[in-house]
Amino acid sequence: MKIFLARFLSTTAFTGLFPIAPGTVGSLVTIVILWFLPALSTAWLLGISVVLFFTGIWSAGVTEKAMGVEDPGSVNLDEDLGMVVSIIALPKTLIWWGVAFLIFRFLDILKPWPAKQSQAVGGGLGIMIDDVIVAIYTNLLLQAVRFIF
Repeated sequence: MKIFLARFLSTTAFTGLFPIAPGTVGSLVTIVILWFLPALSTAWLLGISVVLFFTGIWSAGVTEKAMGVEDPGSVNLDEDLGMVVSIIALPKTLIWWGVAFLIFRFLDILKPWPAKQSQAVGGGLGIMIDDVIVAIYTNLLLQAVRFIF
């Protein structure tokens, strides 16, 4: 039961088993769910981020160990967390959230420093932390654009 629950959570209700771009699917599922919720304050998004982070450390770690594969591609809860962090304090508009989605996905694939190096931590923390770093980059970039324009 523990492994099933961990796999269910770490793969975002098994969307991580999608054969093509499971990380993108996870990000998309998250942003669509958040879009249809009433406007969430920055505090709520931060709270959701904390819950996803610690849930992800546990569930991704258990899933990784159960599968015997380092950072399994099916684990996409880290992308969910990344999307939430990417949109914190951004206006809830299709443009801002759409651009956040695109930049986050691009940076998650590119893995700029220190995101790539952070994966060496290993386990659930290693799986989650690179997406947090990339999401912070995404958010800071978009906040700078908002400030300038």
